[in-house]
Amino acid sequence: MDKGELFQQFVRFTTTVHQVTNDMTKEIKIKNITTVQYKILEFITVSQPVTLSEISECLHLSLPNSSRELKKLIQSQLCEKIIDPNDRRKFDIRLTEKGTSLMNNVFQQLELKFQERINNLTEAELKEIQEAIKILQTKFYDW
Repeated sequence: MDKGELFQQFVRFTTTVHQVTNDMTKEIKIKNITTVQYKILEFITVSQPVTLSEISECLHLSLPNSSRELKKLIQSQLCEKIIDPNDRRKFDIRLTEKGTSLMNNVFQQLELKFQERINNLTEAELKEIQEAIKILQTKFYDW
C-alpha cells in the first residue's frame, strides 16, 4: 500500500468532511450567537466536560479569545464553569439546561439535513457507511 497516496486520500476526505459540515450548519442561525460561539457550544456538547485549553486547542483559538467567547456564553446562561474543589484555579465547562436544550434543537435540525443526504441510500449502503465510520473511529481517531 502506498501510504503517501493513503495520506492524500485522507486529506481529501477530511476537507470534504469540513465542507459538508459547513454546508449543513451554515443555515442554522441562533439569535445572539456568533459562529465561533456556536463552534464552542458544539464542541462542549459532544465532549463535555471540557477545559478552556481544550476549547482553545480544538478550535484553533487563542486562550484570550476562547476565554472572552466563553464568558459571553456563560453570561447568556448557555454554559457554566464547574470549579475543581481541590484547586479553585481549575475548572471544567459544561452546558447548562438552557444550553443543552438549544443544542438539542440544533442537532434535531442537523439530523433532518443528515436524513435528507442519506434518504436515497439502500440498507446495504447505510450499513457500509456505518461500518466505515466505525473503522475510522476505532482505527484512526481513538488512539
